[in-house]
Amino acid sequence: MPLPSSARALKKPRLDDEVRFLRSWIEKPLHMGAVMPSGKLLARTMAHYVDTNSDAPVVELGPGTGAITSALVERGVDQKRLVLVEYNPGFCALLRDRYPQAKVVQGDAYRLRDTLWNVLSAPASAVVSGLPLVTKPMLTRLRLIRDAFTALAPGAPFVQFTYAVVPPIPKSLPGVSTEASERIWMNLPPARVWVYRKD
Repeated sequence: MPLPSSARALKKPRLDDEVRFLRSWIEKPLHMGAVMPSGKLLARTMAHYVDTNSDAPVVELGPGTGAITSALVERGVDQKRLVLVEYNPGFCALLRDRYPQAKVVQGDAYRLRDTLWNVLSAPASAVVSGLPLVTKPMLTRLRLIRDAFTALAPGAPFVQFTYAVVPPIPKSLPGVSTEASERIWMNLPPARVWVYRKD
């Protein structure tokens, strides 16, 4: 039995996003955190760590087509708080269309200090990252989290997912507390969310 037109309409954006992601992954595999957009359960798990009562900015790194962005908005984060840092100009255009009240910054999240220069109006209440950290050298990862902590309010979370079985950033960083979600088996591939806070 064919799907009703309303159900087809709901499925189409997800399918379009998967095609966009796959095309971008084929073109530049190491720039993409995933082959497909994050699953809903993974996105909701990441959004869970963001304070919805704050007015401070929420920075998302590598939002792609907006799977995690959508979960943040559904959780109650006002679009006006969102600062979306995306490298891919096609994804930037899509994000501006889907989240017109968010601030979309086309730039390199791995050069976060330069990219966010003069962008934030206040320290961020969270940095949520969909970047492919495990594909980068450890010094690059450590520089990213250092720059993220510079942008964050004291005690605010840096939220990162990974498909790897090991944490993307070592748990033993001095002055940094770490927690991890349960493995999200319903995501494809299974993933885990790691949260880092500067003590």
